[in-house]
Amino acid sequence: MTLGIICAIEAEIQAIKESVNVVHAQNIAGLDFYMGTLNGHTVVLVRSGMGKVNAAVCTQILIDKLAVDMVANIGIAGAIAPDLRIGDIVVSDDLVQHDVNATAIGDAPGALFGSETTYLKADDQLVKLAYDAAQNLNFNISIGRIASGDQFISSPEEKERVWSVFKAKCCEMEGAAVAQTCFLNRIPFVVIRAISDNADEGTEINYERFMHESAIKAACMIKAMIEAL
Repeated sequence: MTLGIICAIEAEIQAIKESVNVVHAQNIAGLDFYMGTLNGHTVVLVRSGMGKVNAAVCTQILIDKLAVDMVANIGIAGAIAPDLRIGDIVVSDDLVQHDVNATAIGDAPGALFGSETTYLKADDQLVKLAYDAAQNLNFNISIGRIASGDQFISSPEEKERVWSVFKAKCCEMEGAAVAQTCFLNRIPFVVIRAISDNADEGTEINYERFMHESAIKAACMIKAMIEAL
């Protein structure tokens, strides 16, 4: 079994790469894929870059070219649910694209175009592995909905919209695209996010301050998950 691990930013991939025994690297579509082992399991590690298109392209390459059997997308996110704090971990129950809106033609908010699907369910086994890993690391963890969109949520109004419409625990820019690609290819997946900011005023300051700390937490999660596989 091969696990594809997708990160969005440099801090996240470096925190994992130092623990991977890399045996081969390959550049495809401008992305560097690192094949190797981590805690005795075969992994492919890649930095997708930010945004849904980058994440979807990266995921499809992992599936088509590198034959991964499952995908974990790790990274950081802004808190939407009022009970979350910086440093908390959210593991996806399901995911939604909060910036998809075809309500003018009768679709539900977030519904994928040409489909009745709105919420993309993560794999139960991978969710449990992630939850157990966080507990073993004594991280504050919750399982819930993660919202993705090609925008940086940074105002109380935007935050309230994502919460009131989707009841998402946190928001970021890649997870739902990874989820949709895996869903279409019938590949099990999980998305793990460490909270780096509160997705409102002051977000940019908090994001820069806590990005590296949260990225390291997310990396610790994936290492503990693989150890338990």
